[in-house]
Amino acid sequence: MRTRLTSAFVAIALLAAGCGSMPEDPDGTLDRVEREGLLRVGASPSDRTALEEDLARGLAAELGARVQLTRGGETTLVGAMERGELDLLIGGLHADSPWSDKVSITRAYAESTEAGETVKHVLAVPLGENAMLARVETYLDEVTP
Repeated sequence: MRTRLTSAFVAIALLAAGCGSMPEDPDGTLDRVEREGLLRVGASPSDRTALEEDLARGLAAELGARVQLTRGGETTLVGAMERGELDLLIGGLHADSPWSDKVSITRAYAESTEAGETVKHVLAVPLGENAMLARVETYLDEVTP
């Protein structure tokens, strides 16, 4: 009986040790931003861009990084993010973004009314970079209502 309990505890410990920390970034986005001190931000033109630039600067400060801003259209910026050239997209993205199969969309951090409809505003990070996504969402939780 004692051997079975010991074996069970060893098995649980090995499983726990093998799990690592969650969430993870397969491409190491969050680790790179913190290590290099640079948050590469793509900004598309929008009436929310100034507010979202402030959000990006605040996030960068918390990560011990400075912001490198690249302006452009959404198609160009999403392509740059897919190539690993950007860490965060800002500039009026909506929760129903057509880019959600190419980038990871944050939870909505704000809502507005456009053309009589409620629009949920989001930011984006590289697809599958879950640690980065979690860190951006934690920051949004801290600074937005």
